[in-house]
Amino acid sequence: MLTGSSTGVSDGSAPGPRPGLARAVAVVALVALAALIPLLGPSAALHGTGEAAAPGTRGIGLLRAVLFAALCVPLGELFVDRLARSVPGAPAARPHSWAPYAAGVGFVAALGLASVVSTGNLVPHSPADLDVGGLYASRDGKLALLEVNAFAAAGLCALSRRPASQVWPLAAVVVAEALRAHPTTEYGPLLGSGLTLVHLTCASLWVGGLLYALRTLRGWGVREAGAALLGLYARVAAVLLAAITATGMWSSLRRMPSDTILDQLTGTAYGRALLAKVLLVAAVAGLALWARIRLSRAADPLTACSPARAEVVALGVVVALSGLLTALPVPIRW
Repeated sequence: MLTGSSTGVSDGSAPGPRPGLARAVAVVALVALAALIPLLGPSAALHGTGEAAAPGTRGIGLLRAVLFAALCVPLGELFVDRLARSVPGAPAARPHSWAPYAAGVGFVAALGLASVVSTGNLVPHSPADLDVGGLYASRDGKLALLEVNAFAAAGLCALSRRPASQVWPLAAVVVAEALRAHPTTEYGPLLGSGLTLVHLTCASLWVGGLLYALRTLRGWGVREAGAALLGLYARVAAVLLAAITATGMWSSLRRMPSDTILDQLTGTAYGRALLAKVLLVAAVAGLALWARIRLSRAADPLTACSPARAEVVALGVVVALSGLLTALPVPIRW
């Protein structure tokens, strides 16, 4: 006697696929893949360059990438939530905020980076190696403490009745990162910090904003409102991409003069990682353009979500590469 299962036809009693679980597994797999970039990237980038990696390069690169991701999530939520309020007929429903979790993750990453700074930029092997009081005696130590406290404050703001107030501690993290990336010993540190400030702010809004926009669209049943929100985001994202490109190129030319940049892009670890990042951002820009074309010309504008999802994945890899870049030795100005 043949049964429904033997004919390949479901009788409806067996549980169907669980798309939520599949998405969760996919997210975990992508996060693990992105984590491999700062962990395995230093050895690949440094191979054959004659450069020596600083102690703890892999761990620092991973922590910095996590910190950047934790910064993108809440800033993107605040940015897209503001855009959504300006969409006519937009549903009031919003996806569950990930900002408190991002603040917790950012706090742990900032704490790990502060522990490295407290040991003189060496990897601590035991609590006895930490010199917490010494953090107050150096510029890098004070900036590391500022980031730890700022993420803690951002988490409290995210859980409060006014979650929009977390923009201030998050802005403090951006400022601290901009100052940390350009020590006072380099040429024109204020200009470098200003470029990094704009670059990091725009990148956080772009990455986190796209993630939250896609999460919002999935919960809205009104297709017209969803298309309008995606269109608003796309217009602002074009400006953000232009600012990211301009500040990134300017910063690169400050560290790698135009007459040596071609040699350093292939002959230094920093240049190789930067080249990989540039190529990936170019691919992301192509995906963004594809999504914009679909949004304006397709019969169903929300088919633009497909390339936008691929764009989010690629941007996650860009964030991981950015963490790797901060841990690699800065090129020498020849």
